[in-house]
Amino acid sequence: MTSNFHGIAPLNHLGVIRAEGEDAVKFLHGQLTHDFALLGIDHARLTAFLSAKGRMQASFIGFKRSPTEVWLVCSRDLLAPTLKRLSMFVMRAKARLTDATAEIQLFGLAGSTIETIAGSAKPAWSKTEFGHTTVVHLPPAAGQPRALWVAPLGETAPAGPELDPALWAWGEVQSGVATLTAPLVDAFVPQMLNYESVDGVSFKKGCYPGQEVVARSQFRGAIKRRAYLAHADTELAVGTDIFSPADSEQACGTVVQTAPAPEGGWDAIVSLQITAAEQGALHVGAPGGPPLALGALPYTLREDI
Repeated sequence: MTSNFHGIAPLNHLGVIRAEGEDAVKFLHGQLTHDFALLGIDHARLTAFLSAKGRMQASFIGFKRSPTEVWLVCSRDLLAPTLKRLSMFVMRAKARLTDATAEIQLFGLAGSTIETIAGSAKPAWSKTEFGHTTVVHLPPAAGQPRALWVAPLGETAPAGPELDPALWAWGEVQSGVATLTAPLVDAFVPQMLNYESVDGVSFKKGCYPGQEVVARSQFRGAIKRRAYLAHADTELAVGTDIFSPADSEQACGTVVQTAPAPEGGWDAIVSLQITAAEQGALHVGAPGGPPLALGALPYTLREDI
């Protein structure tokens, strides 16, 4: 844990897809893993866009700017292909999807800075409007509250102490809530990143691409991989394989999201076979690679959906 996890960080690695039109909410409701039809103006959603086989193509923080406009915040390296693929399904729907990244500012708020800017910290996925500015409260990290500050260009940027973007990235890892990036497209069903346990999947909504695979994984006990927090003394790269002594031929997991740890080494979110995680003695990159130590998640995996 670090006492320096306070301040404001620019989030230049993120982009925004804007969905507008009479059918924008209905369209996204039918494409993403969470319920947008029942989404109130005072909440946001963690959600994912899947292939027909249930594999994640992108993850988003989504919220309504109005009853006919939704903003989807995602990793910038996935925005263009995701926008193209989503747009293919619009067809006759009265909805228009555009890349709004160049028109929008995004900052991360951590620690006491949230009180100064947004009044107080609130539960994860709560949303507050301040004029044209939106603050989405995120899951905490390192014992500190976090929030996403989003506003059109031209709005006054949030004022306060600067937070190193690398430290923000570390907080993202510590939250245990993974953001999908380009190296990992098509690699996971949502449960492999614990999305059903961090409110990223609704099992009560209507159909969406990949829904049957997600439901079957959940209700037939087919979840074989989970996300974990991990630490290594050497640099960790997204997409790197993880090996267990039980099988030196085939990887048992993947590095999902990484950041340098404030006290040295690298921290990461990893997706692992549950049996390998229980056995321990994990190595990165090769069976005899650098050792990887698992840590405790900051949330409990849900058993009752």
